[in-house]
Amino acid sequence: MPRSVRLSAVWCLTALLVAGCAQTVAGTALRAPERPGENSRAPVDIAALLLTQPQMRAITGAGEDLTVIPSMDGKIPVDIEQFAATTPAQCAWIFRETETFGPDVEDFHKTTFQYPARSALISQGAAGYRDPEAARLAFTDLTRRVDDCGRTPLAPMFVGSFSVRPESVRIRTGASCGRDYRVQSVVLVEVTFCGFPESVPDMVMTNILARLPG
Repeated sequence: MPRSVRLSAVWCLTALLVAGCAQTVAGTALRAPERPGENSRAPVDIAALLLTQPQMRAITGAGEDLTVIPSMDGKIPVDIEQFAATTPAQCAWIFRETETFGPDVEDFHKTTFQYPARSALISQGAAGYRDPEAARLAFTDLTRRVDDCGRTPLAPMFVGSFSVRPESVRIRTGASCGRDYRVQSVVLVEVTFCGFPESVPDMVMTNILARLPG
């Protein structure tokens, strides 16, 4: 996939709260210096939690038209500094997965799917931590970041309508775009989507959490 197209896809999934997916951008996505998963102290295998492509096809109803974007199936949080640098400081976390999931990530995996027929995208991602306390700390920090961004003049652009609950964060920008976060046990899960009905991200999140060991 050409770099401009790859970065456009990254933009859509991290900045779908801000703009549509028709714009092609230039630049390089920066990855975190640490490599989660190496010598991980997380008690769960994050890759095993994520849904398979057939499961995602069934949930979205897209069938074989739903495909993984090859360059967006990774095990390292990605920071996009060219966007973060021009974003209000309170909202820059939207473009920095190292801030979204925090510094204590032990294991990480995120996969992005595209459905060209409907110009739709959906991603599933999860971070694993060494214990529930570390996961809860990362989630608490995320809720603070969402709230801080929500207090800025550009809040409608970046976080739109959002709600924060003890174990979840829900962000909606527009009729069919948004982000969902849920903390459970040692895991913080993210589902990001655009172009799918509300039931789809809800089902993806529910099915991921159901795979957590009891």
